[in-house]
Amino acid sequence: MALGATICKAELNIVDMDRHYYQQHSLTLAQHPSETDQRLMVRLLAFALHANESLSFTKGLSTDNEPDLWQKSLSDDIELWIELGLPSEKRLKKACGRSQQVIVYTYGSAEIWWQQMQPQLKRFKNISIYHLQPEITGILQTMKRRNLDIQVSIQDREITWHSEDKLVSFTPEIKIKAPQKN
Repeated sequence: MALGATICKAELNIVDMDRHYYQQHSLTLAQHPSETDQRLMVRLLAFALHANESLSFTKGLSTDNEPDLWQKSLSDDIELWIELGLPSEKRLKKACGRSQQVIVYTYGSAEIWWQQMQPQLKRFKNISIYHLQPEITGILQTMKRRNLDIQVSIQDREITWHSEDKLVSFTPEIKIKAPQKN
């Protein structure tokens, strides 16, 4: 018998002074049986960093042709494709071809992946890659609950994440940043 997804509910209060975005989101996340708590929390963080009314979670791990999160236009064009982890060059090439902007959040032991991927990624003009340090994702993992109440503040790229009795502040490391479109 196959294991089912674990359902997590999150009340996410976002104060993003960099984007002038101030919003409360009530989210329901399905945690695939093979998805770690760490990855789930990174997925929630990625949502907080790019939140808007069009951003949504996808089927994620259970499908190969969708990212972890995406933002689509009213005409169903993919405006933003967000990947987590260490995606293959083939997957990133497909993402860059299908989307206006691609963002990857790496975490864990990503240095070898980065060394191998860096030369190939320079040809993509619409990709940004950020690395989350293991100590940060480890702290986020300890904050995972079935029902979450999280406050996220973002100012000058510094993120302050507050959940229940824990607080962590950090700035993701920029590996590649795509030029901003006006």
